Amino acid sequence: MNESIHNKILWNEAALGGLVLGAFTIVITLLSGLAGRISGGALVAVIGSVVKFLVWAVKFGGCIWLMAFFMKRLVQRYDGVENAETHILGRRMALLSALIVAAYSLASALLVDPEELNSAVTTALAAMGQQLDSNTRSALEQIGPKLPVITFFATFLYCWAYGAILSVILSRNIPPFNPFASSSNPPVDEQ
Repeated sequence: MNESIHNKILWNEAALGGLVLGAFTIVITLLSGLAGRISGGALVAVIGSVVKFLVWAVKFGGCIWLMAFFMKRLVQRYDGVENAETHILGRRMALLSALIVAAYSLASALLVDPEELNSAVTTALAAMGQQLDSNTRSALEQIGPKLPVITFFATFLYCWAYGAILSVILSRNIPPFNPFASSSNPPVDEQ
């Protein structure tokens, strides 16, 4: 027996979907990082790049599939679900999964050795050479300690925006739109 949909159900479904979507993204990100650590000759580097691209494609397609799966699951489990409810579910899933992925990126940035982070910033500044003026160089040198916070917000905004856009796209056809179904608006009488 199906229930009708209400706000609490949407939050519960979004929490589960956001948790699964966030965990999937984190696992795929870890696999991508492992693929990036493959070292060796030129052939191994090419294979590592191909593997990294394939892992990214799985992450991209998997996120789309998971969001569509949870939207379709909502339609199957509850009566009266319309496109607006699936859109709300998708937006909430995007918000919750973005928080999970951003928290992971913050934790991984905080666990990085500060000396390693400083050496990465120094290497990047050295690579830019004389292209930077002194003000820009000093501003970039001050970014190092703030990098975990910047990483958190950048990851959160990117994941939330991606999920929100995906929610808009997917919710237009979940549940399938029937233009011939009766609507709450009475037909216009033409004379």
